[in-house]
Amino acid sequence: MSNKISETVEVPYEEGNRRFDQVAAKLFPDYSRSRLQQWIKDGQLTVDGKTIRGRDKLVGGETLTLEAELEAEGEWLPEDIPLDIIYEDDDILVLNKPSGLVVHPAAGNYTGTLLNGLLFHCPDLVQIPRAGIVHRLDKDTTGLMVVAKTLQAQTSLVAQLQDRSMGREYEAVLQGPMISGGTVDEPISRHGTQRTKMAVNPMGKEAITHYRILHRFPSHTYIRCKLETGRTHQIRVHMTHIGHPLVGDRTYAASQRLKKGVGPKLRDLLGKFDRQALHAKELTLIHPRTTETMTWEVELPDDFVELLNTMADDQDEKEEHD
Repeated sequence: MSNKISETVEVPYEEGNRRFDQVAAKLFPDYSRSRLQQWIKDGQLTVDGKTIRGRDKLVGGETLTLEAELEAEGEWLPEDIPLDIIYEDDDILVLNKPSGLVVHPAAGNYTGTLLNGLLFHCPDLVQIPRAGIVHRLDKDTTGLMVVAKTLQAQTSLVAQLQDRSMGREYEAVLQGPMISGGTVDEPISRHGTQRTKMAVNPMGKEAITHYRILHRFPSHTYIRCKLETGRTHQIRVHMTHIGHPLVGDRTYAASQRLKKGVGPKLRDLLGKFDRQALHAKELTLIHPRTTETMTWEVELPDDFVELLNTMADDQDEKEEHD
Protein backbone atom coordinates (compact mmCIF):
# COMPACT_ATOMS: atom_id res chain seq x y z
CA MET A 1 0.00 0.00 0.00
CA SER A 2 1.40 3.39 -1.00
CA ASN A 3 1.65 5.94 1.77
CA LYS A 4 0.94 8.81 -0.66
CA ILE A 5 -2.53 10.11 -1.54
CA SER A 6 -3.02 12.17 -4.68
CA GLU A 7 -6.55 13.16 -5.65
CA THR A 8 -8.10 16.08 -7.54
CA VAL A 9 -11.76 17.04 -7.73
CA GLU A 10 -13.71 20.02 -9.10
CA VAL A 11 -16.21 21.77 -6.84
CA PRO A 12 -19.73 21.65 -8.34
CA TYR A 13 -21.31 25.11 -8.66
CA GLU A 14 -24.26 24.04 -6.49
CA GLU A 15 -21.73 23.68 -3.63
CA GLY A 16 -20.92 27.40 -3.85
CA ASN A 17 -21.31 29.63 -0.77
CA ARG A 18 -20.43 26.71 1.54
CA ARG A 19 -17.45 26.31 3.86
CA PHE A 20 -14.34 24.66 2.42
CA ASP A 21 -14.21 21.97 5.11
CA GLN A 22 -17.90 21.09 4.56
CA VAL A 23 -17.45 20.80 0.79
CA ALA A 24 -14.28 18.72 1.30
CA ALA A 25 -16.15 16.29 3.57
CA LYS A 26 -18.74 15.79 0.82
CA LEU A 27 -16.27 15.46 -2.08
CA PHE A 28 -13.76 13.26 -0.20
CA PRO A 29 -16.14 10.87 1.66
CA ASP A 30 -13.44 8.20 2.06
CA TYR A 31 -11.71 10.25 4.77
CA SER A 32 -12.93 11.39 8.18
CA ARG A 33 -13.79 15.05 8.76
CA SER A 34 -11.09 15.40 11.39
CA ARG A 35 -8.43 14.06 9.03
CA LEU A 36 -9.56 16.37 6.21
CA GLN A 37 -9.46 19.35 8.57
CA GLN A 38 -5.92 18.44 9.57
CA TRP A 39 -4.88 18.18 5.92
CA ILE A 40 -6.44 21.62 5.28
CA LYS A 41 -4.45 23.10 8.19
CA ASP A 42 -1.25 21.42 6.99
CA GLY A 43 -1.72 22.73 3.45
CA GLN A 44 -2.02 19.23 2.00
CA LEU A 45 -5.57 19.91 0.78
CA THR A 46 -5.61 23.07 -1.30
CA VAL A 47 -8.02 25.19 -3.38
CA ASP A 48 -6.70 26.09 -6.83
CA GLY A 49 -3.23 25.41 -5.47
CA LYS A 50 -3.63 27.77 -2.50
CA THR A 51 -3.90 27.08 1.21
CA ILE A 52 -7.04 28.58 2.76
CA ARG A 53 -8.87 28.14 6.05
CA GLY A 54 -11.48 25.46 6.54
CA ARG A 55 -14.13 28.04 7.39
CA ASP A 56 -13.54 30.08 4.22
CA LYS A 57 -16.37 29.83 1.71
CA LEU A 58 -16.05 28.52 -1.84
CA VAL A 59 -17.91 29.86 -4.89
CA GLY A 60 -18.01 26.69 -7.01
CA GLY A 61 -15.82 25.66 -9.92
CA GLU A 62 -12.59 25.57 -7.88
CA THR A 63 -10.20 22.62 -8.07
CA LEU A 64 -9.49 20.86 -4.79
CA THR A 65 -6.15 19.04 -4.73
CA LEU A 66 -5.25 16.52 -2.06
CA GLU A 67 -1.55 15.68 -1.89
CA ALA A 68 -1.05 13.96 1.45
CA GLU A 69 1.40 11.53 2.91
CA LEU A 70 0.32 9.04 5.54
CA GLU A 71 2.59 8.94 8.55
CA ALA A 72 3.10 6.43 11.31
CA GLU A 73 0.26 6.79 13.82
CA GLY A 74 2.05 5.57 16.93
CA GLU A 75 5.24 4.26 18.52
CA TRP A 76 3.98 0.68 18.66
CA LEU A 77 6.28 -2.22 17.83
CA PRO A 78 5.34 -5.10 15.50
CA GLU A 79 5.36 -8.47 17.28
CA ASP A 80 5.05 -11.96 15.83
CA ILE A 81 1.83 -12.93 17.60
CA PRO A 82 -0.23 -15.74 16.01
CA LEU A 83 -3.51 -14.44 14.55
CA ASP A 84 -6.51 -16.61 13.68
CA ILE A 85 -7.49 -14.78 10.48
CA ILE A 86 -10.89 -15.79 9.13
CA TYR A 87 -10.95 -13.49 6.07
CA GLU A 88 -8.61 -10.96 4.50
CA ASP A 89 -8.46 -8.83 1.35
CA ASP A 90 -6.91 -5.47 0.43
CA ASP A 91 -9.45 -3.52 2.49
CA ILE A 92 -10.39 -5.47 5.61
CA LEU A 93 -9.24 -8.27 7.87
CA VAL A 94 -11.57 -10.38 10.02
CA LEU A 95 -10.09 -12.42 12.87
CA ASN A 96 -11.14 -14.68 15.72
CA LYS A 97 -9.65 -13.23 18.93
CA PRO A 98 -8.61 -15.69 21.64
CA SER A 99 -9.16 -15.18 25.36
CA GLY A 100 -6.33 -13.40 27.17
CA LEU A 101 -5.30 -11.16 24.26
CA VAL A 102 -5.51 -7.42 24.96
CA VAL A 103 -6.65 -5.53 21.84
CA HIS A 104 -4.82 -2.20 22.18
CA PRO A 105 -1.67 -1.08 24.06
CA ALA A 106 -2.39 0.86 27.25
CA ALA A 107 -0.85 1.40 30.65
CA GLY A 108 0.40 -1.98 31.83
CA ASN A 109 0.01 -3.58 28.39
CA TYR A 110 2.35 -1.82 25.97
CA THR A 111 3.34 -5.01 24.17
CA GLY A 112 1.85 -8.40 23.44
CA THR A 113 -1.43 -6.93 22.17
CA LEU A 114 -3.51 -7.63 19.09
CA LEU A 115 -2.35 -4.29 17.66
CA ASN A 116 1.29 -5.37 17.91
CA GLY A 117 0.44 -8.62 16.13
CA LEU A 118 -1.47 -6.79 13.38
CA LEU A 119 1.53 -4.54 12.68
CA PHE A 120 3.75 -7.59 12.23
CA HIS A 121 1.24 -9.27 9.92
CA CYS A 122 0.53 -6.09 7.92
CA PRO A 123 3.21 -3.39 8.46
CA ASP A 124 1.28 -0.77 6.43
CA LEU A 125 -1.29 -0.60 9.23
CA VAL A 126 1.13 1.72 11.05
CA GLN A 127 -0.29 4.46 8.78
CA ILE A 128 -3.88 3.88 9.91
CA PRO A 129 -5.16 5.25 13.25
CA ARG A 130 -5.10 2.50 15.93
CA ALA A 131 -3.70 0.16 13.23
CA GLY A 132 -7.15 -0.13 11.70
CA ILE A 133 -8.90 -1.32 14.87
CA VAL A 134 -12.43 0.13 14.79
CA HIS A 135 -14.03 -1.79 17.68
CA ARG A 136 -12.72 -3.81 20.60
CA LEU A 137 -13.37 -6.94 22.56
CA ASP A 138 -12.47 -7.20 26.24
CA LYS A 139 -9.25 -9.08 27.03
CA ASP A 140 -11.06 -12.28 28.03
CA THR A 141 -13.87 -12.10 25.45
CA THR A 142 -13.35 -14.31 22.41
CA GLY A 143 -14.59 -14.08 18.84
CA LEU A 144 -14.91 -11.97 15.73
CA MET A 145 -13.36 -8.56 15.09
CA VAL A 146 -12.92 -6.59 11.87
CA VAL A 147 -9.85 -4.45 11.15
CA ALA A 148 -9.62 -1.76 8.45
CA LYS A 149 -6.56 -1.92 6.17
CA THR A 150 -7.11 1.46 4.48
CA LEU A 151 -8.34 4.89 5.57
CA GLN A 152 -11.34 4.48 3.25
CA ALA A 153 -12.25 1.16 4.86
CA GLN A 154 -11.84 2.65 8.32
CA THR A 155 -14.17 5.56 7.52
CA SER A 156 -16.78 3.13 6.16
CA LEU A 157 -16.59 0.70 9.10
CA VAL A 158 -16.76 3.48 11.71
CA ALA A 159 -19.83 4.87 9.92
CA GLN A 160 -21.45 1.41 9.99
CA LEU A 161 -20.82 1.16 13.72
CA GLN A 162 -22.27 4.62 14.28
CA ASP A 163 -25.40 4.10 12.16
CA ARG A 164 -25.84 0.58 13.63
CA SER A 165 -25.80 -1.19 10.26
CA MET A 166 -22.95 -3.47 11.39
CA GLY A 167 -24.42 -6.60 12.95
CA ARG A 168 -22.69 -8.12 16.00
CA GLU A 169 -24.09 -11.14 17.81
CA TYR A 170 -22.64 -12.74 20.93
CA GLU A 171 -23.29 -15.88 22.95
CA ALA A 172 -23.02 -15.91 26.72
CA VAL A 173 -23.73 -18.08 29.76
CA LEU A 174 -25.44 -16.28 32.64
CA GLN A 175 -25.93 -17.03 36.30
CA GLY A 176 -29.47 -17.98 37.25
CA PRO A 177 -32.40 -19.33 35.24
CA MET A 178 -34.07 -16.75 32.98
CA ILE A 179 -37.77 -16.86 32.16
CA SER A 180 -37.64 -15.30 28.69
CA GLY A 181 -35.62 -13.21 26.28
CA GLY A 182 -36.02 -9.46 25.92
CA THR A 183 -34.25 -6.12 25.49
CA VAL A 184 -32.22 -4.09 27.94
CA ASP A 185 -32.38 -0.38 27.07
CA GLU A 186 -30.35 1.28 29.80
CA PRO A 187 -27.69 4.02 29.38
CA ILE A 188 -24.15 3.22 30.47
CA SER A 189 -21.30 5.37 31.74
CA ARG A 190 -18.05 4.99 33.66
CA HIS A 191 -18.64 3.80 37.24
CA GLY A 192 -18.71 6.66 39.72
CA THR A 193 -15.98 5.35 42.03
CA GLN A 194 -14.41 2.28 40.36
CA ARG A 195 -12.84 3.65 37.20
CA THR A 196 -12.15 0.24 35.64
CA LYS A 197 -15.87 -0.57 35.68
CA MET A 198 -18.90 0.67 33.77
CA ALA A 199 -22.40 1.03 35.21
CA VAL A 200 -25.99 1.73 34.24
CA ASN A 201 -26.48 5.47 34.72
CA PRO A 202 -29.41 7.64 33.59
CA MET A 203 -26.87 10.29 32.53
CA GLY A 204 -24.81 7.78 30.49
CA LYS A 205 -24.76 7.05 26.76
CA GLU A 206 -27.57 5.10 25.12
CA ALA A 207 -27.03 1.34 25.25
CA ILE A 208 -29.39 -1.32 23.85
CA THR A 209 -28.92 -5.09 24.06
CA HIS A 210 -31.41 -7.61 22.64
CA TYR A 211 -31.18 -11.18 23.97
CA ARG A 212 -32.89 -14.51 23.43
CA ILE A 213 -32.60 -17.79 25.29
CA LEU A 214 -30.79 -20.65 23.58
CA HIS A 215 -31.04 -23.10 26.51
CA ARG A 216 -32.18 -23.04 30.11
CA PHE A 217 -30.14 -25.01 32.64
CA PRO A 218 -31.34 -25.47 36.25
CA SER A 219 -28.97 -22.80 37.57
CA HIS A 220 -27.82 -21.00 34.42
CA THR A 221 -29.03 -19.65 31.08
CA TYR A 222 -27.31 -19.81 27.68
CA ILE A 223 -28.24 -16.79 25.56
CA ARG A 224 -27.62 -15.06 22.23
CA CYS A 225 -27.26 -11.26 22.31
CA LYS A 226 -27.52 -8.74 19.49
CA LEU A 227 -25.93 -5.35 20.11
CA GLU A 228 -27.57 -2.21 18.83
CA THR A 229 -24.91 -0.03 20.45
CA GLY A 230 -21.33 -0.78 21.41
CA ARG A 231 -20.58 0.58 24.86
CA THR A 232 -17.63 -0.72 26.88
CA HIS A 233 -18.60 -3.92 28.77
CA GLN A 234 -22.18 -3.45 27.50
CA ILE A 235 -23.43 -7.06 27.68
CA ARG A 236 -21.68 -7.66 31.01
CA VAL A 237 -23.18 -4.51 32.58
CA HIS A 238 -26.67 -5.02 31.16
CA MET A 239 -26.93 -8.66 32.20
CA THR A 240 -25.67 -7.84 35.70
CA HIS A 241 -28.22 -5.03 35.87
CA ILE A 242 -31.12 -7.44 35.27
CA GLY A 243 -29.78 -9.85 37.88
CA HIS A 244 -27.98 -12.36 35.66
CA PRO A 245 -24.22 -11.65 35.60
CA LEU A 246 -22.05 -13.67 33.25
CA VAL A 247 -20.45 -16.87 34.48
CA GLY A 248 -16.80 -16.19 35.29
CA ASP A 249 -17.14 -12.40 35.30
CA ARG A 250 -14.93 -11.46 38.26
CA THR A 251 -15.48 -7.73 37.63
CA TYR A 252 -19.26 -7.58 37.73
CA ALA A 253 -20.23 -10.73 39.66
CA ALA A 254 -19.11 -10.67 43.27
CA SER A 255 -19.53 -14.44 43.50
CA GLN A 256 -20.95 -17.41 41.62
CA ARG A 257 -24.44 -17.92 43.01
CA LEU A 258 -25.00 -21.68 42.90
CA LYS A 259 -28.30 -23.35 43.69
CA LYS A 260 -28.36 -26.43 45.85
CA GLY A 261 -28.02 -29.59 43.85
CA VAL A 262 -25.28 -28.43 41.45
CA GLY A 263 -23.16 -31.52 40.83
CA PRO A 264 -19.50 -31.70 41.90
CA LYS A 265 -18.11 -31.64 38.31
CA LEU A 266 -19.99 -28.47 37.41
CA ARG A 267 -19.22 -26.88 40.77
CA ASP A 268 -15.51 -27.62 40.25
CA LEU A 269 -15.50 -26.26 36.68
CA LEU A 270 -17.31 -23.07 37.69
CA GLY A 271 -14.73 -22.51 40.39
CA LYS A 272 -11.95 -22.68 37.80
CA PHE A 273 -13.67 -20.81 34.94
CA ASP A 274 -11.64 -17.62 35.16
CA ARG A 275 -13.07 -15.41 32.42
CA GLN A 276 -16.49 -14.06 31.47
CA ALA A 277 -18.36 -16.64 29.35
CA LEU A 278 -18.80 -14.34 26.36
CA HIS A 279 -18.05 -15.01 22.68
CA ALA A 280 -18.50 -12.74 19.64
CA LYS A 281 -20.14 -15.37 17.46
CA GLU A 282 -21.33 -13.57 14.32
CA LEU A 283 -20.33 -10.43 12.42
CA THR A 284 -22.19 -8.84 9.49
CA LEU A 285 -21.02 -5.76 7.60
CA ILE A 286 -21.12 -4.01 4.25
CA HIS A 287 -17.79 -4.37 2.46
CA PRO A 288 -16.24 -0.88 2.19
CA ARG A 289 -15.22 -1.30 -1.45
CA THR A 290 -17.69 -3.73 -3.04
CA THR A 291 -20.73 -2.74 -0.86
CA GLU A 292 -21.52 -6.46 -0.63
CA THR A 293 -23.12 -7.61 2.64
CA MET A 294 -20.79 -10.15 4.24
CA THR A 295 -21.34 -12.39 7.29
CA TRP A 296 -18.92 -14.54 9.27
CA GLU A 297 -19.58 -16.94 12.13
CA VAL A 298 -17.03 -18.75 14.30
CA GLU A 299 -17.30 -21.76 16.58
CA LEU A 300 -17.30 -21.43 20.33
CA PRO A 301 -13.85 -21.82 21.97
CA ASP A 302 -13.04 -25.09 23.74
CA ASP A 303 -13.51 -23.79 27.30
CA PHE A 304 -16.96 -22.42 26.42
CA VAL A 305 -17.95 -25.77 24.84
CA GLU A 306 -16.69 -27.63 27.93
CA LEU A 307 -18.77 -25.33 30.15
CA LEU A 308 -21.96 -26.00 28.14
CA ASN A 309 -21.31 -29.75 27.99
CA THR A 310 -20.72 -29.96 31.74
CA MET A 311 -23.91 -27.99 32.40
CA ALA A 312 -25.83 -30.33 30.07
CA ASP A 313 -24.42 -33.42 31.83
CA ASP A 314 -25.32 -31.93 35.20
CA GLN A 315 -28.86 -31.28 33.97
CA ASP A 316 -29.19 -34.84 32.65
CA GLU A 317 -28.06 -36.30 35.99
CA LYS A 318 -30.58 -34.19 37.86
CA GLU A 319 -33.44 -35.26 35.57
CA GLU A 320 -32.48 -38.91 36.01
CA HIS A 321 -32.69 -38.59 39.82
CA ASP A 322 -35.92 -36.56 39.81
